[in-house]
Amino acid sequence: MSLNLYALVALTALAGELVLSAVAGLLNVRAMGGVVPDEFRDVFDGETYARSQAYTRARTRFGLIQSATSLAALLAFWFAGGFGWLDGVARAAESGPVTTGLLFVGALALGSTLLGLPFRIYGTFVLEERFGFNRTTVGTFAADLLKGLALGTLLGGALLGAILFFFEWAGPLAWLWCWALTTVFMLVAQFVAPTWIMPLFNTFSPLGDGELKTALVDYARSVRFPFSEIFVVDGSRRSAKANAFFTGFGSRKRIGLFDTLVEQQTTSELVSVVAHEVGHYKRGHLLKDLLLRLAHSAALFWLLSLFLNRQGMFDAFGVADPSVHAGLVLFGLLFTPIELVLSLVVNRFSRRYEFEADAFAVETTGQALPLISALKKLSADSLSNLTPHPLHVLLHYSHPPVLDRVAALRALDPSRQPAG
Repeated sequence: MSLNLYALVALTALAGELVLSAVAGLLNVRAMGGVVPDEFRDVFDGETYARSQAYTRARTRFGLIQSATSLAALLAFWFAGGFGWLDGVARAAESGPVTTGLLFVGALALGSTLLGLPFRIYGTFVLEERFGFNRTTVGTFAADLLKGLALGTLLGGALLGAILFFFEWAGPLAWLWCWALTTVFMLVAQFVAPTWIMPLFNTFSPLGDGELKTALVDYARSVRFPFSEIFVVDGSRRSAKANAFFTGFGSRKRIGLFDTLVEQQTTSELVSVVAHEVGHYKRGHLLKDLLLRLAHSAALFWLLSLFLNRQGMFDAFGVADPSVHAGLVLFGLLFTPIELVLSLVVNRFSRRYEFEADAFAVETTGQALPLISALKKLSADSLSNLTPHPLHVLLHYSHPPVLDRVAALRALDPSRQPAG
């Protein structure tokens, strides 16, 4: 390897990201107060609040150890000449640029998966188990892992193979072909995932007739939200944490409620939670998010096309002969600082969208208290950190801190607005 400008940029970016995350994590732990905020005294007693803080500390330590281990492994592989060695092994097969690229990237992906496996096991069966969240069996964990690997190999391999093909043979406009292909892939995935992929991991059972289904159907009709079905998802097979979502487009839109959520929330609270999810659709957040991802991928492919012929980039990582497959991986490492900045922008938009969806729920249900109650219950049940540090929020939060959301909802509460 050559310690040139490319290497220095990559080293600085990777180390800087770890240091920044560590500082944010430590500040986040120090920002935790000793007293339950007044707003949450009805759902957090002293013991629950202490457990939520212990959970935050444990997750922070675990995250820092995992990040540091991953960076150390990457640097060891890099400085030992691993990228050049693996490139030589892949080329030795003499099976063409696409297959060579699939072998190279596939081997790196498998190595990353194996490196992360102990952390996944510890996180699931030790950390989450210690705080009462884990309900995953060894069989379910193994099945999820194998299914994920199979899907990644089939779908990811097909997409990667096409990208390698275009960059090898499509000339200067290869980046545009790759962007178009990725766009089609993402759009198709939006239709395919609800019907074929998500059911591979969870059971979707139609919500039975009764008060809850009637209330949700009536609400959906009141806001003209078309959907194919309301499903109860067996999230309790893996975790005690609750969630709700809707997915798909057109006639394939589905509302999904985790069974843990249905067990914990009242009908009015569940309606408000669904109203929030519908708000994302009605306010165009899904489309905006899709457009942002498309713009991101376009910029990524265009920049990649500019760097694929830079010998210095390959020299920095000890790869003798430039190639598309090595360029994809190495450029990803150089792209770290830009990716960090982009994530800050995406998270900021995401937090704003959450406020907008909350406001939509209040506007269309005519009340704020059920959503406030639902958010507070979810926070207590998931042992959320109620007082995160602003830097930690800036770097990692796609949702606003729950105290901020509740304060905003209180301000919108129709029952507190002056008459007339």
